[in-house]
Amino acid sequence: MTDDRIAALEQRLQTLEDEREIIQLLAGYGALADSGSAEELAAIWEPDGVYDNDEISMVGNAQLVAMVNSTNHQGWIGNGAAHFNGPVKVTLDGDTAVAVNHSLMVIHTDEGFVVRRATANHWELRRGEQGWRVVVRTGRLLDGRPEARALLAAGARGQHLERA
Repeated sequence: MTDDRIAALEQRLQTLEDEREIIQLLAGYGALADSGSAEELAAIWEPDGVYDNDEISMVGNAQLVAMVNSTNHQGWIGNGAAHFNGPVKVTLDGDTAVAVNHSLMVIHTDEGFVVRRATANHWELRRGEQGWRVVVRTGRLLDGRPEARALLAAGARGQHLERA
């Protein structure tokens, strides 16, 4: 086997390992949110990472921990909730990546389980000393608004979002 072929195989293996690490990282989000594992959930993000959705915007691990420990969040999970993430599409670009997926927040009510929200998620990640971490998660309700569809399209194309 030539050096070029070995290098190509190593690159392919690295790509598969990176994609798997990102998919595993994001797949853990729902379980951590629903179990109230605040510190572990925050560790998915870089220390100054951003969580931006329609209801709340947070910057930094301390704000993520506070959200999971909040009365609101504890009420959801105390009554029964599932943060369900759909399959993730990952686009790698060296030490950065873009991922896109859908998520549902299902809550338990007296009438049974109901979908509280359906969200389009656009994730931007970076590989650092601790492995892959979220830099920005942007989520928008899938309620017909063009912004949510634009998030999905950008993520499916592997495009980073423009920030103001």
